[in-house]
Amino acid sequence: MSYTTILLEVKEHIGIITLNRPDRNNTFNVPMAKELNKALLEFDEDPQVRVVIIKGAGKNFCTGIDLNDFSGKNNLEYYNWVELMEKMNLTMIRMAKPVIASVHKIAVANGISIVAAADLAIAAENARFGATAVNVGLFCMGPAVPLARCIGRKKALELLLTGNLIDAWEAERIGLVNKVVPNDQLEDATIELAHVLADKSPLALQLGKKSFYKMIDLEYSAALDLTNNHFATLCTTADAHEGVDAFLSKRKPQWKYR
Repeated sequence: MSYTTILLEVKEHIGIITLNRPDRNNTFNVPMAKELNKALLEFDEDPQVRVVIIKGAGKNFCTGIDLNDFSGKNNLEYYNWVELMEKMNLTMIRMAKPVIASVHKIAVANGISIVAAADLAIAAENARFGATAVNVGLFCMGPAVPLARCIGRKKALELLLTGNLIDAWEAERIGLVNKVVPNDQLEDATIELAHVLADKSPLALQLGKKSFYKMIDLEYSAALDLTNNHFATLCTTADAHEGVDAFLSKRKPQWKYR
């Protein structure tokens, strides 16, 4: 598939997706929503890719949905439209490979949604985050889903109800991002984290991620029962035995799964 609103690149087992509507601050329109989901699935199926990065071209990471696409729809058309705009939240959770958001400047509405739904996130010091739809008479109902699961009910509602922006340090404090770095170190820090993940057993990471999202909303004992079964299955794989043998032999593992 050819892409018009995003850029794709693969570097040493790392798939990089760049939101590429800089003239519109990487706001979502129908083509970009479709292409982002297609690219995520394409990288998930690519045996050369072990980790995926999402970043933004131009001045800002992503400032939400393009409001030029807002008017002129009936209820069903609005539903189909917003379902597409929010589809990446499901895609990132369901795909096997870990996704890292690499964030600079403004990440609001669908931008903050990407950050909350991604498995990990690195932010530049100049990053700002918000659920800003309430400021234009709307509400970030889609972003509320990953936000509430990422940072908890009270902080999510504070962002959703006020529409206020928070800085990178506050985003790190509440668990929205994993790490804040100087602006000029964002790319290097993101790639460094991606390499840490890419060096692990691809099978362990992928089965582990799937297990995590399947258990996270379960009752405590049910979650343990599920993850114990998942762990027992992982123990039967060649990568698990290779990893343990490499550790005991004090050598670098050679992962079998690709």
